[in-house]
Amino acid sequence: MPSCVSCKSKKKKICRPDPGAVNILIVKTSAIGDVIHTLPALNALRRKYPEARIDWLVEEAAADLLIGHKSLDTVLVSRRKAWIRDLKQGRVRAAWRGFTDFVKRLRGTEYDLLLDFQGLLKSGIFVGLARAKRKVGFGKGMEHAEGSYVFLNEPIPPVNMNQHAVIRELLLLKAIGIESEEVVFALPVTDEQREKIGQLLAAEGIDPARPLVAINPMTTWETKHWRNERFALVADQLLDKGMAVVFSGGPQDVPGIEAIRAVVTGKAVSLAGRTTLKELAALYERAAVLITTDTGPMHLAAAAGTPVVALFGPTAPWRTGPFGESHRILRAKISCSPCLKKHCDREHACMEQLTVEQVVQAAQAVLRGGS
Repeated sequence: MPSCVSCKSKKKKICRPDPGAVNILIVKTSAIGDVIHTLPALNALRRKYPEARIDWLVEEAAADLLIGHKSLDTVLVSRRKAWIRDLKQGRVRAAWRGFTDFVKRLRGTEYDLLLDFQGLLKSGIFVGLARAKRKVGFGKGMEHAEGSYVFLNEPIPPVNMNQHAVIRELLLLKAIGIESEEVVFALPVTDEQREKIGQLLAAEGIDPARPLVAINPMTTWETKHWRNERFALVADQLLDKGMAVVFSGGPQDVPGIEAIRAVVTGKAVSLAGRTTLKELAALYERAAVLITTDTGPMHLAAAAGTPVVALFGPTAPWRTGPFGESHRILRAKISCSPCLKKHCDREHACMEQLTVEQVVQAAQAVLRGGS
């Protein structure tokens, strides 16, 4: 058992794990951007407890960002969507077996400290099932909490949501005495993944001497979407200015990106559906700038240290914009923005007012070193 120290309070005794013998579990299941926002908290924990065992519970879609991370010991991958899919298709035994096997693995370790950075019902269930002496997370009053605080035995007072998500995660640590003076993402990108991206670009005829502009145009929210033809015009203007252009996205984005490329008059390459998340990070490392809507890849580029031109409409960049000082946010300041809605009854005015000229000028400004 880990040794403990006591606080000097006469009112109660607080058990604190010895930093040399602590087991910690981070619960942040999704999505890609949210997982990236929690990486600085992970690295702060590792600095505080250099000899600790630190595990992370995450869903399958974002697991690649964590596997191999130097600050992690074990990644517990929840296949929640696969279990739900099995249930819908009548494979009840397979779904139940997958879930119970995962819970058995989760409960195989008794943690000294569990940190629920997700704050949702889906994460709260695992918080409730896990064996941990301290279950810490934000208490009642946080936006979108879904009652997850009922699974905690150490709820932390809610903080202002109009702070960046990275800062909110670090404030949770600060509340239990873990300070962090720096924000470090340390994406687990390897030289092998960087080499693969180099080979893909070379095979597509990308001239390494030309500034590389990455464009990530697709999004899962219809309200975040910008017109395909405008992305095509941006690509053409940047190609005319001597830059190389590569589109990025997941397998589900391929049809949309091919529709954009079909009207680009110059040569724009697509690596959509051809990279893992780590390889995508390696691509962004090579790019001089990423042009994107508010998506997970936007946060991936920012964490990789790449300047971002981000198009914002229904969401709030001060909450979930690209973290750092080298980025440019394009946003139409209209009364209904940010609405935080996935559907719009006002003709997508917040995105419609963003122009091709604004995006091209912002990209050029970033390339010149402006922010």
